[in-house]
Amino acid sequence: MQVAGLVKTYGRTTAVDGLSLRLVRGEVLALLGPNGAGKTSTVEVCEGLRRADAGEVRVLGHDPRTDHAALRPRVGVMPQGGGAYPGIGAADMIGLVAACAANPLDVAWLVDLLGLGAVRGTPYKRLSGGQQQRVSLACAIVGRPELVFLDEPTAGMDPQARRLVWDLIAALRRDGVSVLLTTHLIDEAELLADQVVIVDHGRVVATGSPLELTAAGEEQPCLRFAAAPGLDTALLAATLPAGYRVSEDTPGGYLVTGAEVTPQVMSSVTAWCAGQGVLADELRIGRRSLEDVFLDLTGRELRA
Repeated sequence: MQVAGLVKTYGRTTAVDGLSLRLVRGEVLALLGPNGAGKTSTVEVCEGLRRADAGEVRVLGHDPRTDHAALRPRVGVMPQGGGAYPGIGAADMIGLVAACAANPLDVAWLVDLLGLGAVRGTPYKRLSGGQQQRVSLACAIVGRPELVFLDEPTAGMDPQARRLVWDLIAALRRDGVSVLLTTHLIDEAELLADQVVIVDHGRVVATGSPLELTAAGEEQPCLRFAAAPGLDTALLAATLPAGYRVSEDTPGGYLVTGAEVTPQVMSSVTAWCAGQGVLADELRIGRRSLEDVFLDLTGRELRA
């Protein structure tokens, strides 16, 4: 899939402003951004649901807006918020979609794989949010697509169901299926994605693998840890050798940088925290998390 210079406007509002990305076969691409960044508009254009105002979009070599017949059997879509008939049973809904495919997966196997066996006959409207998400995922992949759009695929799921979906996405990638994933769970993107595209205000602000993005900008060795917010970082820095700095990047998230992260530096940090009566938690040496990168690029304020 190739998107080049995509522009999408709604009246005087530009939702997508010259966005470009590329998804190759057998890769998972995570499209990340805060609310209002243009993710949904981008995906809807790629799915053929909206018309681009400028730019070029090619999905499996076709125009998604005009080549529905060519793309329908090759693309799976899992929209956020379901899309199933409210009164139909879970297994029957999956079977209905399977009946439209030339070579579908076995419905009974897929129902059991996604842990829906106990609710196979339950009307869709009576399923929990997580169960509805799993039905939607089954409908997206039952036709053996070459490309799948997954919008918040684990929203509302418990940890066991979320892990099951993660394993299924990894299996899709191994089978050569391309996956475009949108999610607000940064750890989910970091775990699953081969490539990450971060967008803000309709523009791409960073792209690369999770490792490339988290390694960028680390000019010095560093130690990160979590503790109670509002610690006196100047007092902590005073206990460390000359040249070390301490900052509170996020409330309760601390960064120690210097020439080298030695056992003595780590010991000094934990000892100082203990002396203040607080627990230094989640200590890690080295690169930032993908969440750190995301917040640095898109801002840390809460958006409506």
